[in-house]
Amino acid sequence: MPSEGEPRWLVWSRQLQSIAQAGLTFTSNPYDIERYQMLRELAVEMLAEGTGLPRGQLAPLVRNETGYLTPKIDIRAAVFDASDRLLFVREAADHGRWTLPGGWADVNLTPAENALKEVREESGYEARIVKLAAAWDRARQGHPASLWSCLKMFFVCELAGGAARTSHETTEVAWFGRDEIPDDLSAGRVLRHQVERMFAHRADPTLPVEYD
Repeated sequence: MPSEGEPRWLVWSRQLQSIAQAGLTFTSNPYDIERYQMLRELAVEMLAEGTGLPRGQLAPLVRNETGYLTPKIDIRAAVFDASDRLLFVREAADHGRWTLPGGWADVNLTPAENALKEVREESGYEARIVKLAAAWDRARQGHPASLWSCLKMFFVCELAGGAARTSHETTEVAWFGRDEIPDDLSAGRVLRHQVERMFAHRADPTLPVEYD
């Protein structure tokens, strides 16, 4: 079931795109190909109508997706130091708002390897995976609406070395305690209740993995 917080046109557009791409992936009938292409264009029209963005800006985003449409994977690393402070970075692409290190999962790396890579690249620190804490559906968590369906995987980690260093993606690196969670979070990447759950998993590593 779609999230109640998402507009229906966005849910329908994603579903149309999914049907169209599955059809284009598995059919060789030229008449069916034409129909699935028309269905994909209808998804673009719905996005343009709903977002107010130019059709020409949206069409390449949809057409560039090939193969069977599946959710994108976003990886987040909740890295704690010996004082139980949590590592945050300021996201350059979101006006310097705070987030946990992370990003889209890269191919040829496991989810855990992706998490450690993001920590290293965005903060300069090295980390060690403790556990997978959550696998949440972005649309169910209260994030701002997105064109894409997305699965968010959160790993609890321990600091293992390194030193603070920014990157082209981050403008500041800092540690915050449980009562110091920044208000200006990058809501498209992480939400306050998710951060609070990471502190809970840090306090009790036996907690089960959370999921939607």
